[in-house]
Amino acid sequence: MKTSKKTLSPTRINRIKAQGYQNYSDEQISEIAFGNRFAYQLCTSILIVGVLLWNVPILSAMMTVAFFGVVLPNHPFDYIYNYFLANRMKKTKVPPRSIQLKFACTAATLVIGSTIYFLQNNMMTAAMIMAYQLCGVAFLVATTDLCIPSILFNATIGKLLKDSKNTSI
Repeated sequence: MKTSKKTLSPTRINRIKAQGYQNYSDEQISEIAFGNRFAYQLCTSILIVGVLLWNVPILSAMMTVAFFGVVLPNHPFDYIYNYFLANRMKKTKVPPRSIQLKFACTAATLVIGSTIYFLQNNMMTAAMIMAYQLCGVAFLVATTDLCIPSILFNATIGKLLKDSKNTSI
């Protein structure tokens, strides 16, 4: 991985580290930051269009993308970035995604699925609550790198995993 002379702000670096990049240097995080946001920005943009139009096929496509974010080593949009954009833009490729992203994609899959269910059953208030919360969380990570699901994961499951590694039998 190349290193950059210019690093991000400490706040932004800490937010990206919370997404599962704890073992990366500040310089390495600065190199992957643009690519890291790419998937979030593309997902958020398409998701917002799907919600504004209440378009079930668009939401279904985004649910599928989120699901593949759980099962593939990289987020599906990382493949677009890594294989088509990174070289052309002379940027560093995004490494395989962390368990924190997989947790966030699991949550997104469930929330989008719930939204679709509520839409198809004419439960508009419930659909709006789910969709607007999802769009808000997605917008935060796409614009500020603040990933609420990663924070929740680190504070709960991540803490349990860390504690279990420190426990001797």
